[in-house]
Amino acid sequence: MLPSQIKLAVDLLSNNDVVCIPTETVYGLAASLYSEKAIDKIYTLKGRPRSNPLIVHIGRKEDLFNLCTEVPAPLQQLIDRFWPGPLTILVEKSDKVPITVTAGESRVGIRMPNHPLTLQLLQALPFPLVAPSANPYNAISPTTAKHVQDYFGTQIPLILDGGPCKQGLESTVVGVENGQAVIYRQGMITVEQIEAMIGSVLVKGEVGEKQVAPGMTAKHYAPNTPTLLCEHPEIFAEDAENKAFLLFDKKYASLPSEHQYLLSESGDLEEAAQRLYQCLHEIDHKSYKQIICERFPDHGIGRAINDRLLRAGGGIVTQ
Repeated sequence: MLPSQIKLAVDLLSNNDVVCIPTETVYGLAASLYSEKAIDKIYTLKGRPRSNPLIVHIGRKEDLFNLCTEVPAPLQQLIDRFWPGPLTILVEKSDKVPITVTAGESRVGIRMPNHPLTLQLLQALPFPLVAPSANPYNAISPTTAKHVQDYFGTQIPLILDGGPCKQGLESTVVGVENGQAVIYRQGMITVEQIEAMIGSVLVKGEVGEKQVAPGMTAKHYAPNTPTLLCEHPEIFAEDAENKAFLLFDKKYASLPSEHQYLLSESGDLEEAAQRLYQCLHEIDHKSYKQIICERFPDHGIGRAINDRLLRAGGGIVTQ
């Protein structure tokens, strides 16, 4: 028997409306893949340009094969290992995927999220969902139901509260070009993990590249407070007033202690990723004039954190 909130979500989604859903990465604003009216509402609510494609979410691995024409072998290996989980595959779409969802491209991003509430919802529905992050376009991604409520209030008829997101960074997006596996967006599944399974991969998604997957715009995941990615935050010691410092695992004696925010005192990159957006939301609600973000170790999840922080600042980095 379905819980009442799931029943309500099924009813809303079946009647051309939108619902906020929790995932292990961030909260998503969901609509039926086949409801143009609800998809229009998503784009309107978010202020999202139609050139930005949507990721399709499914509740069973076998649902994938109705939505694409083929699954290249490297992607099948990754699915077998990482689904359900924070992996989006970019594959040639079938006729069942509206071209409007893919922003006119022939490929579609598909993933199977790893959150019990959302999996239950997906498995109760007769259609897949599209679900970009539940925030205004380019704003900080939401990792709690409260973040979504703060953004949209009563504009969304139902927010399924699944608690804080356990991983906190968007999914890794992987496709294949001319037989070569390509990462278009870095995320919680790292380059190292993928290469350990399928061999070398090409990493794309640099600022300025053609957008074929969500999260590739130069400015994205951005606080309202001007943000800068920095190799050495201590260079701002002489001018630290009204600045917040988002740091990895240690504070700097030369900076005001109360202005420093650590993401992981133990130096755990997974913990830092999980706390990143929550901390940015917290800082952004204070009266700082600028957020200085420390560059993270450039390996593992650190690469994905650096990507988000770089885009939060509009692609600007300083020494």
